[in-house]
Amino acid sequence: MPILSIFKSTVLLLVLLFSSCRGQEKSNNPITENVKTDTIVPIIVGANRTELYLKELQGKKVGVVANQTSVIFKKNSGHTHLVDSLLSLNVNMVKVFAPEHGFRGKADAGEHVKDSMDAKTGLPIFSLHGKNKKPTAKQLDGLDIMVFDIQDVGVRFYTYIATLQLVMEACAEGNIPVLVLDRPNPNGHYVGGPTMKNEHTGFLGMTKIPLVYGMTIGEYAQMINGEKWLKGGKKANLTIIQLKNYTHNSPYHLPIRPSPNLPNDVSITLYPSLGLFEGTNVNAGRGTEFQFQRYGASFLDSTAYDFSYVPEPNFGSKYPKEEGKNCFGEDLSKVKRMNVVSLQWLIDAYTHSLDKSKFFKTNSFTKHAGTTELQKQIESGITEEEIRKTWQTELENFKKIRKKYLVYD
Repeated sequence: MPILSIFKSTVLLLVLLFSSCRGQEKSNNPITENVKTDTIVPIIVGANRTELYLKELQGKKVGVVANQTSVIFKKNSGHTHLVDSLLSLNVNMVKVFAPEHGFRGKADAGEHVKDSMDAKTGLPIFSLHGKNKKPTAKQLDGLDIMVFDIQDVGVRFYTYIATLQLVMEACAEGNIPVLVLDRPNPNGHYVGGPTMKNEHTGFLGMTKIPLVYGMTIGEYAQMINGEKWLKGGKKANLTIIQLKNYTHNSPYHLPIRPSPNLPNDVSITLYPSLGLFEGTNVNAGRGTEFQFQRYGASFLDSTAYDFSYVPEPNFGSKYPKEEGKNCFGEDLSKVKRMNVVSLQWLIDAYTHSLDKSKFFKTNSFTKHAGTTELQKQIESGITEEEIRKTWQTELENFKKIRKKYLVYD
């Protein structure tokens, strides 16, 4: 082979290797792929756009609803907590309000969290998942503005949107403006699942929305206001600091787990589907390092599955279902990004349950599903496709309402 050809081939090989290595680089900053050009475009979260909201906070007594996901990303890598950042910018932070799982995000799902004090800043922390889930007038006393900055995952029974609604309601009653720092929804690319019925509303679903509603937390805040879902038809004095470079089709990697049992992208994409197991006696990976990436139970037919595991207490799950028992089920840790709420795993588990009378925890399942119909449909042997058809009218009605409040194409 001529020397010139060898040289050209070597150069081409080096270019390809360099490009491949660059494609494998990892960053602490969340990114999304632009499908049309295959270039990497950084998503700028609301918290990072300080130039748009600092002036709204200066000279005021500021409260914040925050947890471990409330961060400002640094230019190259890493992040700083919003509270620390605002204090360093001479913002008068006076109170912190913590949602489910607490300010540092370490409490189990559903666990009551007590009021406390932040060891680092000395700020008082008021729990919104303890004695009360709505801020009291006394807790809000003295505040000039409330900042809400929490990473959501776009699933109705994930309680951060319930906290948002109750905070907006309390602030509307106290004439306190609310500033929402928007963040992407990793499940924001579709709408699906059963719609909440009025008679089953509660902290796992306060409004008549589908299981997956396809909105950022800022867009959803606008819907709460616009649809007059606050008590007495009140409206919060609401400001949204919007995202930059985000669309609802943008894949989004969460660099910080939003709660103890959602450790990675696979668990988050599966959460709308496997989260329904929370209303059953089947384990959905709690008590393992693959939370919401597997399911199983000791009472499922072992001959129907070639996978098993044993849940044990761990971070985020002190008392997992089926603790210490050999659970037969499926490993779903290789599932790719989903765009539907799948019922097939739930239906399969029910079908292979050796004692179907012990499968559902009816009251809990209804709260998660938002309706009594889904349990009845599964028990009667209706197929997944047939069940989906019963959702369609309500989903289409919701999409028409949703469209009024969407900010991002």
